[in-house]
Amino acid sequence: MNALNSAIALDHTICAALEQATVTTLPQARRKTKGLLSPQELRQQLPLSSFLAQRVQQQREQVRAIINGDDPRLLVVIGPCSIHSVEEAIEYAGRLAALSEKVSEHMLLAMRIYIEKPRTTVGWKGLLYDPHLDGSADMAHGLQLSRQLMLHMLELNLPVATELLQPLAASYFDDLLSWAAIGARTSESQIHREMVSGLQLPVGFKNGTDGSVGIALDAMRSAAHAHQHFGLDLQGRAALVETQGNPDTHLVLRGGHAGPNYDAQSIAQVCAAMRAAGVEASLMVDCSHANSGKNPQLQPKVLQSVLAQRAAGERSLRAVMLESNLLDGQQALCNDLQYGISITDGCLGWDNTEQMLLNAVELLQ
Repeated sequence: MNALNSAIALDHTICAALEQATVTTLPQARRKTKGLLSPQELRQQLPLSSFLAQRVQQQREQVRAIINGDDPRLLVVIGPCSIHSVEEAIEYAGRLAALSEKVSEHMLLAMRIYIEKPRTTVGWKGLLYDPHLDGSADMAHGLQLSRQLMLHMLELNLPVATELLQPLAASYFDDLLSWAAIGARTSESQIHREMVSGLQLPVGFKNGTDGSVGIALDAMRSAAHAHQHFGLDLQGRAALVETQGNPDTHLVLRGGHAGPNYDAQSIAQVCAAMRAAGVEASLMVDCSHANSGKNPQLQPKVLQSVLAQRAAGERSLRAVMLESNLLDGQQALCNDLQYGISITDGCLGWDNTEQMLLNAVELLQ
């Protein structure tokens, strides 16, 4: 018993020493936190009216019908690579809304409102994270600006499309969206697949950066199933989330390290892989990224190929994505930005964009 008591006393001495060492040698914290509005609080500050809510539902049904092959029109998700200026985005949206009315018989135009940008290493992460473009990380303002901008798009009767990068941010905006993308780097993420399974809108999964489609097909199958997972409720509290599954997903072809994947041979191979995986062959072609060699001026060439294949009877090609802005090109982030030019990937300017889509209408008739 004495030996046991001695051992217990020694254990207490060791534990006390370790606790003291922990207190005295603990390094400075590597992170700090700052509170933000909950999704519910932001929705209350910037509410979706019943009129616009009905419009969102109608837009989702239109997108869903195209993606599922029930509407023969072409879905065109188009707009700046990323939004860095609300003023420029509003001007672009006004032009797109006017063009949408002209082409609506053959196309459904949805505007890209990309407020998050994936980064391989570091760089500007988007309007949501750094709305002042100065590294101040005013995310509270970024949340408000992003939701305000999306509401403005709805008032113009433009469906809102975005890439969902950070799952914790999705609930701030998903009531406004008619279409969303999961990027090439996140299609493999279980968290993103679970998130998509609970969304009430069509979602496109991009093929991997290497050009392979297996990961995206697995994602589509996973997102179609019900899930139970950790998440946040609209009040921002940790919650068990139960989802029913999302049947309205499709594959987005964006090319890969080996080059483009929008040609007829690639499309046939992808459709065969989709049928083998038991998912519907429903495709969107991203006309930028590797499919255009990151040259925005080549996007019309990609679109022409898609339209030619559709005209030849390829019904799996139901949508395209295009990066377009007020002016051609790309510029580095600096203190003297030129109006209307992207600060991320290069974009096709408005004049060429408008002509490209008007020409496409002729081929879709």
